Amino acid sequence: MRIRTKRPAHTRAKRSPRARARPFTRSRAGRLAVAAVALLTATAALPASAAERQAAPDRPERHSSGGLSAVIRYTEYGIPHILARDHASLGFGTGWAQAADQICVLADGFVTVRGERSRYFGADAAPDSSLSSAARNLSSDLYFRGVREAGTVERLLARPAPAGPSRAAKDLMRGFAAGYNAWLRQNRITDPACKDAAWVRPITTLDVAARGYALAVLGGQGRAVDGITTAQPPTASGAAPSAAVPDAGAAARAAAELFASDTADMGSNAVAFSGATTANGRGLLLGNPHYPWQGGRRFWQSQQTIPGRLNVAGASLLGTPTVSIGHNDRVAWSHTVATGVPLNLHQLTLDPADPTAYLVDGTSERMTRRTVTVPVQDGPPVTRTQWWTRYGPVVTGLGPALPLPWSTTTAYALNDPNATNLRASDTALGFSTARGTADVLASLRRTQGLPWVNTVAADSGGHTLFTQSQVLPRITDELAQRCSTPLGRVTYPASGVAVLDGSRGDCALGRDADAVEPGVFGPAKLPTLTDAPYAENSNDSAWLANADRPLTGYERVFGTTGTVRSLRTRGAVEDVAALARRGGLTVADLQRQQFADRAPAGDLAAADAAKACAALPGGTATGSDGKTVDVGEACAVLAAWDRTTDPGSRGALLFDRFWRKFPVAQQWKVPFSAADPVRTPNTLNTGSPAFTSALADAVAELRAARIPLDAPLGDHQFVVRGGQRVPVPGGTEGLGVWNKVEAVWNPAGGGYTEVSTGSSYIQAVGWDGSRCPVARTLLTYSQSSNPASRHHADQTRLFSAEKWVTSRFCERDILRSPALRVVWAGERR
Repeated sequence: MRIRTKRPAHTRAKRSPRARARPFTRSRAGRLAVAAVALLTATAALPASAAERQAAPDRPERHSSGGLSAVIRYTEYGIPHILARDHASLGFGTGWAQAADQICVLADGFVTVRGERSRYFGADAAPDSSLSSAARNLSSDLYFRGVREAGTVERLLARPAPAGPSRAAKDLMRGFAAGYNAWLRQNRITDPACKDAAWVRPITTLDVAARGYALAVLGGQGRAVDGITTAQPPTASGAAPSAAVPDAGAAARAAAELFASDTADMGSNAVAFSGATTANGRGLLLGNPHYPWQGGRRFWQSQQTIPGRLNVAGASLLGTPTVSIGHNDRVAWSHTVATGVPLNLHQLTLDPADPTAYLVDGTSERMTRRTVTVPVQDGPPVTRTQWWTRYGPVVTGLGPALPLPWSTTTAYALNDPNATNLRASDTALGFSTARGTADVLASLRRTQGLPWVNTVAADSGGHTLFTQSQVLPRITDELAQRCSTPLGRVTYPASGVAVLDGSRGDCALGRDADAVEPGVFGPAKLPTLTDAPYAENSNDSAWLANADRPLTGYERVFGTTGTVRSLRTRGAVEDVAALARRGGLTVADLQRQQFADRAPAGDLAAADAAKACAALPGGTATGSDGKTVDVGEACAVLAAWDRTTDPGSRGALLFDRFWRKFPVAQQWKVPFSAADPVRTPNTLNTGSPAFTSALADAVAELRAARIPLDAPLGDHQFVVRGGQRVPVPGGTEGLGVWNKVEAVWNPAGGGYTEVSTGSSYIQAVGWDGSRCPVARTLLTYSQSSNPASRHHADQTRLFSAEKWVTSRFCERDILRSPALRVVWAGERR
């Protein structure tokens, strides 16, 4: 195979004499790109009826005798525009281009889903948590190798659509693996994270599908990997007490904390505005997902085109071959992590004669043993047994705070409806070809493939959509009332985690007539709002997607109604409702909203904090350690703070550190009211002893770190790229900032010295009546994790400066790019 890379002369590195024998100019790049488009268009842009026949999801595609190939046109910031004849070739180009930017991160993830982390990295080392909650490599391997040896993913691939993936989705996976492997064969790895590493190996279609499966079960089995892989029946010598049950109150609190959106490493904001609020009567969409900045859950940006059949731009989760969040020429969409609980527990009544058997309607059923052996670096292989039931695996805990002991009388099995869901690629394909929000909703209803997110969308016709169309266990409130165990009667109201009586056949989850498979809710039951002036979500439940049209009547497993909202939700609803009322909106308004960096907590509390601070006797306060701290300087800093988290904002860092130390339960005087959910609770509780101790502790902390109390935020909230500090705008969840970033506090290193999670792939999209959408995008952490890449930090610097990338969606705009570089990638020539 021969790969040719062309780039403009002014960006060309020194070439070998052979390479220089083929002089190249930008105009020639443009001609070659046009020729490539013409060739592919001639073979792919068939008459509508023929194209529709060929695009049938389960119709095999034909490929050239020369193998799979794609044309990749790179524009500014290393964004690839992938042009292909069919879905397999599109997958090939996507796998190729992702490997070029992210080979080490991708390879690490494929080691994970093959269950080989202990072999290469040691059993006791910790994975990066991108594909499961496993605390150690050994538990990660035991789980994923168990999935592999059980043939779970192969069975799902074999299911006919829509219950299983379509032919087009499987072709994308097959092509992705081929493209990844072709890049690996043809290129030298320069990223020091995996250069010359033995664990960087070719992959298979099964590896790609297994990675998609890991993402699907991330909120279910993936959340309980340690509890699944360590679950062992009681023995005569060390049996748990026969009456061992979790403490109900502690379990309810732990479950609520576990499934609280503001404690997760993922979140998001998204808002869609209808044509009634915009300057031209067309819709607008601002998407701001908050995802990890490192590891295998990063986004990667591209455009995917099969002429005449598919044309979509946006971001994909690494290792997936479809666009997860994006837009085409008619519709744009984003996702937010939903409050629905994608698992439930079944409390098993064990057979008195055998703790590995359980009773259902009085009949004993034996558990299924899965014996898994994992190779370990510098040691003998480790063999463990996992135990599975009709409901799912036996689990002994959902994290350390929620133990579920396996006693001689009781065990717990975890039901994860996404353990049979390999449909997300088809959902994404439906979005990619949608002509409006109605098609987005139709794709969700047809495929039911999204495991743990909401969808917010807008289209060029002025329509909006919010829907919590996620795959959830079919736990109705009636079923929970009738079948909950004593433990479930406290966990379900508190968190949505149902614990059902597994000994009763009449407590099975049942089936909705419109559901793609048994045990999950059908589309008719899912909270959905269409054509509202605005539709917004910031990781609270569906209730206030539009404060004037609240959604109610859904089951508790989806989330709550009439309960306190996060400050981020409250601030977002205030902002977007005000924009909708003002009207005349454009994409520029979305851009301003993204980087307004308003801190709602500051608006509510900073003035009162400054006033109470100034009234402290002697200008001092007592810290939590009992020491007296001079806080007089802090009072003026808080009073002068502009209530934003812009890099230049003085006082933002002081308020941030103070606010984190002030317990949420003691912050407010006026309590929450369901009649006024956006404006309550309010009024800072300056009379609480926690107020003065939090203030004293924050001042002492900054002084100990030699950080001035009025230091600009960007001097102490930054990332280091190429040896240089890059200031980071935005703020933490507790402040309620739309532009959320969660940074790692390292006072000895200068403050917040790295971002763990936060704003990631941002898009502001509208339409102006032409065939080209008006889109501005930003991938905050940039395309490549390779520090040697010129696209390792270029968009991060844009994010720091609060600037955007102008999307090049139409051919004319791609070909006009001054950075145009064309790559022909194929299996063989």
